[in-house]
Amino acid sequence: MDPLSKRKRILWTAWLLIVPPGLYLIYQYYPPPAMEMADMLAYLAFFVLACLFPMNIGGVPTYLVQWLMVAVFLKYGLFVEVILSQVTMLIVILRLRTSESLSVRIPFNSMMFYFISVIAGLSFMLAGGEIGSLNLGDVILFGLLFQTVSFVANQLILYGYIRILGEHKDFFSLDTIWDFSITFLVFPFSIALYMSEAYFGLAALLLLGIPFFTMTAIIHMYTNSEKVNNDLKKAGEIGHQLAARLSSDEVLDQFVIQVAELFKVDYAYVIDYRNNELLIMLRMFEDNEFKPIDIEPVNYDQGIAGKAIIENDSFIFSSKAQWKNIPTEYIHAESESLMAMPISRNNKIEGVLVLATRRKHAFLHHQLQILDILSTYFAVSLEKAVLVQKAIAKSERCGLTKLYNYRYLDEAIGKCMEQVNNGELDNLSVIMMDIDYFKTINDKYGHQSGNEILIGLAKLLTDMVGSEGTIARYGGEEFVILLPSYGKELALLFAENIRKEIEKHEFTIHSDLDEHRGPTSIKITMSIGVSSAPQDSDDAMAMIRNADRALYIGAKQAGRNKVAAYTK
Repeated sequence: MDPLSKRKRILWTAWLLIVPPGLYLIYQYYPPPAMEMADMLAYLAFFVLACLFPMNIGGVPTYLVQWLMVAVFLKYGLFVEVILSQVTMLIVILRLRTSESLSVRIPFNSMMFYFISVIAGLSFMLAGGEIGSLNLGDVILFGLLFQTVSFVANQLILYGYIRILGEHKDFFSLDTIWDFSITFLVFPFSIALYMSEAYFGLAALLLLGIPFFTMTAIIHMYTNSEKVNNDLKKAGEIGHQLAARLSSDEVLDQFVIQVAELFKVDYAYVIDYRNNELLIMLRMFEDNEFKPIDIEPVNYDQGIAGKAIIENDSFIFSSKAQWKNIPTEYIHAESESLMAMPISRNNKIEGVLVLATRRKHAFLHHQLQILDILSTYFAVSLEKAVLVQKAIAKSERCGLTKLYNYRYLDEAIGKCMEQVNNGELDNLSVIMMDIDYFKTINDKYGHQSGNEILIGLAKLLTDMVGSEGTIARYGGEEFVILLPSYGKELALLFAENIRKEIEKHEFTIHSDLDEHRGPTSIKITMSIGVSSAPQDSDDAMAMIRNADRALYIGAKQAGRNKVAAYTK
């Protein structure tokens, strides 16, 4: 039996043995006085209203029902107070949004409220308190005793339960101080309600209840507006952070992390809507870390993301029961609440963001609006990052061959040499190549034909080198290959294979100077020089000069179409 099922069984067994028999015993030994049904219904209505308008303190809802509990206990005694506290308990736990199952929360909270009522009620009576007394001094004294014992019992039971579960909880915390302060700030309302009701009847409930609940509702609306304002402020800060990112991957990662933190979600998924056909997972963020993606693309109309695309709208699901019939293979099995938002750019859907938590009723409607703002920030920042990357790529690439240029090579070889010097790389080799008799080719076939050879050679080198190294056009007809982790012998062998492949390759050109200007196949050869670190040099520019020296002295002057190594 898993731990959760075991805990459920223990709690419900304990509840059956304690609460129903306990209610029967309270009724037998402390029976309620005769009461009018209208009075009970009026108090019940006030209890429900108190549960519907909690105060939000530090993001935690605080239900101000204790002042009513004290008044009910002083007037009707323990049995009625226990019954109303149980009703209050059910309303509160149904409204509270937590990940813990109701089948665990109901029996525990029922027993906790029962014990609090019994302990506080018996303390009141053992101290000499009298139900129905109108002596103001006694009412204040013993009412305060009931309130104090209720508060202490509540804290002790919660503290003990959490420690039994093996979790940590400070007995004195900021939340405890707030609870204590609120509990005793509303105590005068309890005494005023009890004494006024004794003289004025149900009219006292209206005289005190209307201003109290009006004040609570105003505070509730104010705290909600404060939360919206805080979320908007955080959304603005996130937008600035996204705008500062210069690569699309950085923008995407930052967006996912910040959104997950803002909305306190357990799972976040970014799905790309590609070519108006497929949904492709871009990011899986679960329990504060990115997960590897091994999910196959699916049709655009499938799952939660497909629903957002087809309807072109965002939506919230408060529990798994609302979305369990929608195929959602990638969403974590423990998810309950879901929020999905299409990500659009230039009025075109580019993808979908799906957020999920283990808690039910975790998302509020205003959060959709916040998420819409964040999605706009994200789309704009992503577009800017793509433009920046294109600009950087353009500045780092040769316009003709699309290979890296000298500027990029200079930075790349510098970084690699730093790795060699600090021991991160054991070896580094540079291969410099120059096309033999390239001027003759240009003179015979034309410069455009020469460009065609450069383009074809760049493609051939890219296919041969692959991910082994970095290729750059050094200038004119010279090319450089940077090979991290290649020693000199391995680099010479690699260069010889390149030389042989180029020697036998036929390049197709369109001669500018030929009378018919038709396609022509020609062959070329290359002279190649090789320099390696750390044996030849520990300086980046010296590596280039050494390879260039090997190229011209060891290969060009030796007859061309050769590979030569730099020698000191």
